Amino acid sequence: MRRRHALVAGAALAWAAHRAAAQPTAGATIRVERGESLSLALDRARAGDTVELAAGDHFGQTGVVDQGALTLRAEPGGRAVLHAGGRHAEGKAIVVVRGGDVRVQGIEFRGARVPNGNGAGIRFERGRLQLAECGFFDNEMGLLSANDGSAELHVDRCEFGEAPRHQGFLHHLLYVGSIRRLELERSRLSGGWRGHLVKCRAREARVRCNRLDDGVGGEASYELEFPNGGLAEVTGNLVVQSMATQNSALLAYGAESPSHDACRLVVANNTFVNEADAPAWFVRTWPERLPPDAVVEVRDNLMIGAAFDGRVADGNRWLPLHGG
Repeated sequence: MRRRHALVAGAALAWAAHRAAAQPTAGATIRVERGESLSLALDRARAGDTVELAAGDHFGQTGVVDQGALTLRAEPGGRAVLHAGGRHAEGKAIVVVRGGDVRVQGIEFRGARVPNGNGAGIRFERGRLQLAECGFFDNEMGLLSANDGSAELHVDRCEFGEAPRHQGFLHHLLYVGSIRRLELERSRLSGGWRGHLVKCRAREARVRCNRLDDGVGGEASYELEFPNGGLAEVTGNLVVQSMATQNSALLAYGAESPSHDACRLVVANNTFVNEADAPAWFVRTWPERLPPDAVVEVRDNLMIGAAFDGRVADGNRWLPLHGG
């Protein structure tokens, strides 16, 4: 009888151990104080961990995220600022992300510079990256992604601005390569110079409820460009082109080739403003470079300022900038 009870107890313990191993466990939190090494913290981190930065300024701290899952964040209630200070990870960025499922929250990236002129706050190479409440300022590229066709980027409540003014380079604030999907929501982009506020080659893109306003002194080219077409939805945004723009279109679709096989552009319920005296295209497309079955819907938008295309059909409304 005792032997039987021992066998039953042993089996129960083994089953309990199996169940415990199967249950997901919360990862460790690795704290990085000001002056401590972000790179070492990221090297120590394992899948599921959180790397937490103390609020305030961190100078010359860079690193690579390649875990299967990781959260990189500022301490709750604070904001951490990563100043490149001449340092970079792998000659690419302040932080390079090529993990599986990564979340970055409450961190500001400033001053990225690299030898080839494409220094980014974040270089996103593969996986799924979620950004929330982050800032990207004075970087050669705010965020720059690679061309991994399975990658996904989600940007929410972030700010991009202060493009540097280096002759010979185009500094896009947000440059998304040929990834699977971009979602850009509730964010603000301003202060471009020659590059675009947003350049997106993703197969699918949703750009919703953002403020893409180049601002006083901004000299961006396009405010929003989809050079290879794709499935793009642009809804509920304020899009403002400055007086000193480098281009005569606010939103461009299909300017380059080859295009994605599936191409549909929906631009609805936005406000477009051209602050320059010269006319602009609020939405410019290149049908000759798109597939024959491409669909373009531009409807229910308010368009303000001098224009080549008032697009008053489909519920769009056009107004002059200064009345009259």
